[in-house]
Amino acid sequence: MQTPYELLLGWRYTRAGRSTRRNGFISFISAASIVGIALGVAALIIVLSVMNGFQKEVRDRMLGVVSHIEVMSVDGSGLQDVPALLQRVKAQPEVVGAAPFVNGQSLIAHGEDMRGVLVRGIQPELEPEVANVAATNQEVLKQLQPGSFGAVLGVQLARSLGVHVGDKVTLVAPSGQVTPAGVMPRLKQVTVVGTFDSGHYEFDAGMVMLHVEDAARIFQLEGPSGVRLKIRDLNQAPIVANQIGNALDGQYRISDWTQQNRSWFAAVQVEKRMMFIILTLIVAVAAFNLVSTLVMSVQDKRADIAILRTLGASPRSIMRIFMVQGATAGIIGTLSGLALGLLIAYNIDVIVPFIENLLQTSFLPQDIYLISKMPSDPEASDIVPIVVVSLILAFLATLYPSWRASRVNPAEALRYE
Repeated sequence: MQTPYELLLGWRYTRAGRSTRRNGFISFISAASIVGIALGVAALIIVLSVMNGFQKEVRDRMLGVVSHIEVMSVDGSGLQDVPALLQRVKAQPEVVGAAPFVNGQSLIAHGEDMRGVLVRGIQPELEPEVANVAATNQEVLKQLQPGSFGAVLGVQLARSLGVHVGDKVTLVAPSGQVTPAGVMPRLKQVTVVGTFDSGHYEFDAGMVMLHVEDAARIFQLEGPSGVRLKIRDLNQAPIVANQIGNALDGQYRISDWTQQNRSWFAAVQVEKRMMFIILTLIVAVAAFNLVSTLVMSVQDKRADIAILRTLGASPRSIMRIFMVQGATAGIIGTLSGLALGLLIAYNIDVIVPFIENLLQTSFLPQDIYLISKMPSDPEASDIVPIVVVSLILAFLATLYPSWRASRVNPAEALRYE
């Protein structure tokens, strides 16, 4: 089957400016358009991959401490029959782990230093089933024994307070005790038995772990605040939470991690959409540079167009020739940007440290950001739309110049030839 001559001529015109020294300016603008499209596509892929990686990294580290699903009493008081509840929730096929917990806000004091912290009571032998941070710090958490009032502090919190294993710290509970002299704050001195490192700065700098029974006594609860669950697929948490709620006949309050951190993940999604729109405009500017390239190419090829028309070429065929020329530049630019973007996105863990060492700086200080390394997670759901949008914009940019080429009058074009 013979190749259409429109395709051959369009490809020839695309190569002509770069293979000869004639029309160097047109060739330069065409090359600039291709480079602009490539850089725009690459920038889109890199930025969205980094945002995906940041979201995934923070989510994974957050869920190493935060529960996938929490089952709590409706009135907020402590749970009574915890073993029976554990047995009921573990009967659900999606649940792979369950552990009781106590959550409460408190102040921690050491010397003249005082910090606001989240106190979490855990059961050390069950906590590794539901939290990665417990699985990686099992030996430390085994030091938490009921009645001993030992505490495991986040590594950043311990560093900021200047405490070490064996030191005493004081917890100040939010609700006080009523005495004849008035309401007095409830204080409890606990012993630091170790530190944990979750990799999430917010938790490492603001969490204290106690045994669940000790925490319940400090906050004057009748039992654990609730039960934490870990499920097979964290993305199915809302569906599984609804199923568990139905299985428990609505006797408990169920919440999942998407509800607890909804505002943060919603903000990330909005940022991704805005970055996609902004960077797409860069691709659009580069794509529409093809308009000027093709307009000048049409002016330069007026004599060729006239000859083709006199040989029987239809206006539609002339239009196709220049559409092929513009679309080819768009395809080359898009594919080049795709290759460059993926190359950087998959090797950003090597490129960024090299630049940081070269400039003697840190792009992500750990005391400011949640993570200290630049993550990247290229996803097909982001990359495919980028490529499609770039190709569509490049194709649209060819329509007007190609239409102008099809309207060239052969007699007028050949008058001065």
